Amino acid sequence: MKATENLWLRKIAEDPSHSRWYIQRFRNLAARGADLAGEARLVDAMVPRGARILDAGCGTGRVGAHLAAAGHQVVGVDLDPELIAEAQAAHPGPTWLVGDLSELDLPSAGVPAGFDVIVCAGNVMTFVAPSTRREILCRFRAHLADGGRVAVGFGTGRGYGYDEFLTDAKAARLAPDLLLSTWDVRPYTPDSDFLVALLTAA
Repeated sequence: MKATENLWLRKIAEDPSHSRWYIQRFRNLAARGADLAGEARLVDAMVPRGARILDAGCGTGRVGAHLAAAGHQVVGVDLDPELIAEAQAAHPGPTWLVGDLSELDLPSAGVPAGFDVIVCAGNVMTFVAPSTRREILCRFRAHLADGGRVAVGFGTGRGYGYDEFLTDAKAARLAPDLLLSTWDVRPYTPDSDFLVALLTAA
């Protein structure tokens, strides 16, 4: 994958302090008492206690940390080593790993597949290289447990349209179970500018 294809890597190339800015941004939000766990609450409602959850594109660990505190077994993966270092320091407990989602192969790293939920929040799918989107969804499908689901959320005005996403999901053998416009369970409509898709293995 060329770094110029991945929007996050491009931002770092243009501004080496970008990751540190991002980390500080979420530290500041947490200090102000901002609600940083909306995505996690929806995912928590989807599974019983002790579920295995993959936080794909975990960033600083805000979603995975909340899920771990709720009693789940969490593995987080992100491309950015600085963000993973922050997750490890700020949220000990879950397994935080540096990795490219388009090359996701957790069993080769000693982490079993078979996740009850894979959550991909924070517009991650709009930051990855467009040429890797379908492969990433295929990798998610390969890491699901029987009956598991994938929860993906992103702004549809960021260059990855609703129809294109669902076409990629179908190619990855993932079918829409429920489509929402927010993480607080509001229905998706053609006018929605955000998509939360809950997908199951097809």
